[in-house]
This record gives sequence, structure tokens and C-alpha cells, in this order.
Amino acid sequence: MPNKIFRASELAGATRLATGAVQGVADIAEALHTAILSNVPAGKPLARAASLVYGGVRSSANLVGAGLERTLAALQPFLGESAPSNGREALIAAVNGVLGDTLARSNNPLAISMQLRRHGAPLAVGAEMERGQITGRIVVLVHGLCMNDLQWRRHGHDHGELLWRERGYTPVYLHYNTGRHIAENGRDFARQLQALALSWPVPVTELAIIGHSMGGLVTRSACHYGAEAGYSWLKLLTNIVFLGSPHHGAPLEQGGNWVHVMTDLSKYSAPFSRLAKLRSAGITDLRHGSLLDTDWLGRDRFAHGAGLPAFVPLPQGVACHAVAGAIDTGRLRCKFVGDGLVPLDSALGRDADPARTLAFAKERQAIVHGINHMELLNAPQVADILLQWM
Repeated sequence: MPNKIFRASELAGATRLATGAVQGVADIAEALHTAILSNVPAGKPLARAASLVYGGVRSSANLVGAGLERTLAALQPFLGESAPSNGREALIAAVNGVLGDTLARSNNPLAISMQLRRHGAPLAVGAEMERGQITGRIVVLVHGLCMNDLQWRRHGHDHGELLWRERGYTPVYLHYNTGRHIAENGRDFARQLQALALSWPVPVTELAIIGHSMGGLVTRSACHYGAEAGYSWLKLLTNIVFLGSPHHGAPLEQGGNWVHVMTDLSKYSAPFSRLAKLRSAGITDLRHGSLLDTDWLGRDRFAHGAGLPAFVPLPQGVACHAVAGAIDTGRLRCKFVGDGLVPLDSALGRDADPARTLAFAKERQAIVHGINHMELLNAPQVADILLQWM
């Protein structure tokens, strides 16, 4: 079952988000007001007066928020814990996807901490080993943006459980904050895999990873940082399957980046750029598939035309597979729309520049027609392909 967390912590986290929202709206309103007054006679004194008003709004929001958090802390013993709920976990995962980097920086209680889980709970394999549910073959499943580990089960199907029944892989699920930079999650995932390999109760004979959407990029980043650190788990890694992973970016984020580029063109619309810039670091990393710290350190991640990220090849000595969904059978729509979120070329690692094309062998690529991005999690055709490859 999903982890329980204290109700007071959840409410405190929500209070911080609400306080930040009030302050953000005040910032936008003040900037817009100032821009308008700049063209009005005697506008400067009026702008200073308006600034005092907005400053008061921000201060009041701070005071109210701090007071609520203190009250909630005092009420903690009486509020108890939140009941386990898949819906609550899904909501928190979605909030982390959109604002997760902000939540992590501010130590918001709603920020998800990375952990390996089974059945929605932190990994604890001792009891399962006694019941014969642990083998030396491990498959780690890595979810996508705004999702959580419980959402690998869709319409009664779970790829991890399928591989347990049919191939003897013990499924383990990564749970992480998808709003953080992919590189940050990749480095932490590499550490988690090292700890997993060293602490597994039976000798690990094989390690496989299945990454859905962003999860595939986090996996590639983990392989890079794992090799850099000399981690031993890479020697156990035999297969990686990427399900709809945007290796060369996703059009929705590329379009989202143009929103604030256009609003920045006018001083009257520029304040609204702040709304477009609320999206998380994880989301902006999906613009071109950024996997490394060097892609964003010391740079404005919202800057248009900042250049492509560093090219990271597929890990050597590992059978890497790519599955792309296609919601339409028409040739052009199939190519550019793909599964509705990720175009075919991006999912299959293809790029106009051959030097940036990922070296998936032809027999390790598959296009599944008639399914969308989410249906990659439960489509029978995808399940059959996994059993063929693994």
C-alpha cells in the first residue's frame, strides 16, 4: 500500500503552495501595473504607491502562511496520518511533476523523495524472500513525468508483474520527483541501483530496466553517471527498454518555451512570462532531452536558442530497445504526431544529424500502431514485445 504521511505535513505543504501563489500573482500584477504607469504622467509616484500596496499583500501572505504552519505543527498529534490512497499519490505526483524543483528547494513536505518501492511501499525484501518472491533477476520500472510507481498498473495490467510471471524477474519500481532536473534524478538513480545491487538478499544475476517516457531519459542519465562513478551495477545490466521516451525532445515543451519568448516581446505582456516559467526543471529538460548537469548549470533554462544538449550515447554492452506508439496510421501524422506526445523519430532515437542518432539495432525497435502514450503501459502488443525481447 502507498506510504502514509502526516496530514499536518500535507496541509503545511499545500499552505506553502498557496502562499507562493498569492505572492506570484502579486508580483505579476505589480509588474503589469508598473508597465502601464510608465506611460502615464506622474506615473513614478503612482508606481511607488502601488509597490507599497503589493508589498503589503506579499507580507500579509507570508504572515498568514507562517501562522498556519505553526498551528498545523501544534495540531499534528491530533490530525494523525493520511489514509493510503492511490488518488492522493497520483495528485502529489502530478504536483511534483509541475513544481517539483520548487518543492525540493523549499523543503516542502509535498516533495517526493526518491526511493525504490514494491506494492507502493519502500523496498523491504526480507519477508518476500521467505515467500519465494525474490530471484536473482531484477527488473526496475521507471515511470514518466507527473506519474508515480503505482501507475505502472493500468486497466489491470502491470508490465513488471507480467515479467515476474513469465520470465522470473523480480519487479522493483522507482518512485521519484519528476519535476527535478533529469540529471539530478539520473545521478540519484545510479546511487539507488548501486545500493540495490549490493544489498539484494540473493546474488544478482541480471538487471533490466524499463523506462516509460521521461523514465527512459532518467535511465540513460543514470547509466552515464553510473559509469562515471565506476558503479558495479552496470556490469549486471543486460537490457533496457524505452517506452515512448523523448530522446530528442517533446514538441509540447518546445511549444511551451515559445509562450514566454512571445510574451517577453512586449513590456505589457512580459509579466505573464512568469506564468510560463512556473513549469519545472524536469519539464524544460524534455525540450530537447537533456540528460547532464552541463546542459543547464550556469544557463537560463528558458532561453530560446540556447543550443542542443550534450549527446549521450546508449550504454555499451547493453541490449537497448525502443518502442514507439503511433495513434494514427497516416504516414505524416504517424511520423510527426507519434503517440500524441512523442514523435516517432524522438522515441526511436533518430535525429537529422547522424552523429546524434542513437544506435538502436533494427531488430530492437518497434512501432505499435493504434495506441497513445499512456497505452504503452498496458497495450497487449507492447506486452508481447517485452516478452520477445526479455
